[in-house]
Amino acid sequence: MPSPPSRPVHYDFGPGAMASGPADRRAPLPPLALADLEAPGLVEGSTAVVYRLAYADARQLRPYSQARWSQPPAQLVQQRLRDRLGQRRAVLTADSGAAQARAAGKLPTVLRVELEEFSQVFTSATESAGLVRLRATLAEPAATGETLLGQRVFIVQRPAASADAAGGTRALVEATDQLAQELVQWLEQLGR
Repeated sequence: MPSPPSRPVHYDFGPGAMASGPADRRAPLPPLALADLEAPGLVEGSTAVVYRLAYADARQLRPYSQARWSQPPAQLVQQRLRDRLGQRRAVLTADSGAAQARAAGKLPTVLRVELEEFSQVFTSATESAGLVRLRATLAEPAATGETLLGQRVFIVQRPAASADAAGGTRALVEATDQLAQELVQWLEQLGR
């Protein structure tokens, strides 16, 4: 009797930050409106875990046949950024931020993020890394439009512990966490 087909394994970013250390006692930062994350380099709505064979053809994205994200990567990354940014400030959606700010009389600074790369990159058949690249743009809303406060491209690679989807997804989560920390530091350097 033939065995039933195997079902895809679903991955997410885990439970998120756990309350493991002392609370951050620094003064809270001003609210920030986080616009919906755009992912021009990814297939919209796809939950496939993808990889590249840099040693064969780095231009080709390949999906693992039996591995999926629980949500599209853009949604997972946006939630992780919201969690990390929200540790010291109120993080609003662009729509709710505008509505709340109209009542208060001041619009919050807007952070726009584009996820340009989110894949496992193999440099050989046994060596790979999770690669996350995003572009962050910070703007101050004004009556006549927006004033650009800063823009930066963040690129983070984390080595995968194994040359498979499990190793790749773990490396991508670690890279996203590191990138979120770098984004927070960049915003603080800009005084935002």
